Amino acid sequence: MIQAPDLPGWAAFLVGLLVLSGAVMTLIGSLGLLRLQSFYERVHPPTLGSTLGMGLIVASSITCFSVLRSRISVHEILIALFLTSTTPVAFMLLARAALHREREEQRARTPQDEPDKRA
Repeated sequence: MIQAPDLPGWAAFLVGLLVLSGAVMTLIGSLGLLRLQSFYERVHPPTLGSTLGMGLIVASSITCFSVLRSRISVHEILIALFLTSTTPVAFMLLARAALHREREEQRARTPQDEPDKRA
């Protein structure tokens, strides 16, 4: 049931190279979580790494199934569109929530203005 033996050598090499490159890009983005200190710095690399890694893996999937079926496979483009649109939105919502939380904590720490006693 596996169709991989039907894949020509050049296509198998290209698919393998694209999948490996995508996995490495995603890993590099994930390592940014360990190396960076602040929340805002930590959110950025996984967003970029996952988007680029996803793009390379989708390109490998398109290549594989286009060669096997002898026609262009476009189902993967929908996956790429959904992931490309949801990853930055999730990043933006996380950053806004963190910014809101920091502002609320800062507001709670600053003393309230005392009423003017000169009346």
